[in-house]
Amino acid sequence: MTSSTGPGARPGVRPGTADHTAGRTADHTADHAADDGTARSAAWELLLPAVSAPARARGRSLQAALRDAVRSGRLTPGTRLPSSRDLSRDLGVSRRLVTEAYEQLTAEGYLRSGRGAGTWVGDAVRAARPRVRDLAPRSPGEHADFVPGTPDLSLFPRAAWAAAQRGVLTELPHESLGYPDPRGLPRLRTALAELLARRRGVVADPERIVVVSGVAQATALLADVLHARGMRTAGVEDPGSPQHEALYTSAGVDTVPLPLDDEGLAVGPLRASGVRVVVTTPAHQFPTGIAYSARRRAELLDWARTVDGLVLEDDYDGDFRYDRAPVGALQGLDPERVAYTGSVSKSLAPGLRLGWLLVPQWLADDVIERKRTVDLGHPTLDQALFARFVERGDYDRQLRRCQRAYRERRDALVAALAEHFPGSRVTGIAAGLHAIATLPERFGPEERFLARVAEAGVAVRPLAAYGRAVEGDVVAGKGVRLVLGYAHLTPGRIRAGVGRMAEAV
Repeated sequence: MTSSTGPGARPGVRPGTADHTAGRTADHTADHAADDGTARSAAWELLLPAVSAPARARGRSLQAALRDAVRSGRLTPGTRLPSSRDLSRDLGVSRRLVTEAYEQLTAEGYLRSGRGAGTWVGDAVRAARPRVRDLAPRSPGEHADFVPGTPDLSLFPRAAWAAAQRGVLTELPHESLGYPDPRGLPRLRTALAELLARRRGVVADPERIVVVSGVAQATALLADVLHARGMRTAGVEDPGSPQHEALYTSAGVDTVPLPLDDEGLAVGPLRASGVRVVVTTPAHQFPTGIAYSARRRAELLDWARTVDGLVLEDDYDGDFRYDRAPVGALQGLDPERVAYTGSVSKSLAPGLRLGWLLVPQWLADDVIERKRTVDLGHPTLDQALFARFVERGDYDRQLRRCQRAYRERRDALVAALAEHFPGSRVTGIAAGLHAIATLPERFGPEERFLARVAEAGVAVRPLAAYGRAVEGDVVAGKGVRLVLGYAHLTPGRIRAGVGRMAEAV
């Protein structure tokens, strides 16, 4: 940058600095930071107030501002500072003032420097380092964790994913990096339509598919839209996923717990409830593990048509069935009465935050507009990557790989329960990532069993943790009733964990 001189210019300061500093952009400093990784932009912004001090106090003010920035953690240990020449130019002060400030703070231990290596924030001021917490869920089990809901993250196909990523970065047009269609990239919606029609039997129109950040966002979008349309109550399965209730409640929609029987959601209580929206997991009900019968599916759709209602189908574990081909999605029977949602959380990894929502035509515009308002669309690169992953058959291969692994682990769990807890029953269909185990009465009462198992370092969840009421032969009965997740455990760890439970009781 060039500077001018003229009458009245302040020594060491470019004319017009005070007048034009506020209008100056950070583009110049950001360009420098991009070149060598320094904190020029941050330093420039932090130190600007200091250089507005009177000339005689400017040096002390600059030193104090730098010192405070390090103490407070705004300049963290290891941050590289701009060279004295660059910082003096950006701040509009003499290089001597910056050099003196660097030397003083280096002597005090706030900064460190080496010949030809630049100036860095030192690590002497430990208290200034901010504490960064990690609130991600952690296993509560020291020795074994049977809490359901987590896939085996070691099965994530890193090599195939990396290859897809390289391919996408090579072929993706520049214009695709702009703000996306809030529904998602046309390429991904087309790939998803083919995939879901082929594997799950849905009626998949790419124009009505919305790419979302998992089933949670799909549920939240629908809850917001339905609330805006005047619906104030929604039915949820009891027992069922606590997530559904929480998401509807956050949108101002009250939830009504509805009991199950051995065929699925009990239709009598549903009709008597007065709700017009119900959330279901018909392919593999969570947590009971049953699959809705053909008769119950027909009755549920008949209810929706009668009350002009909507069924939200969470296709939980829909791809993973081990004793036969998976039952097709409920949405395929009536696309205008069922909103269908799924994700890659169990097949790839929940951290990808990638899912889909297929909505009826009468809700499509409202859902799309709500998605636009919430986040302006899903990340483009992630969408293009997954589209390529599906198109090339990598996703089908991953599903087959997971299916083989999870079937082996379910078999290991059933065998271990039979060995260590004779007389126990595993109910529900052979599918998904969890199983319901009912242990004989002699291992109860349930509260004492759970306490002893927890003391032994084994994490489990009782069926009662997932519902206010437990009705129907499929979940009724005495004894200890557990929801056991097994997908994230190797067969050896499953056997060891069940053995440790047995020792504890």
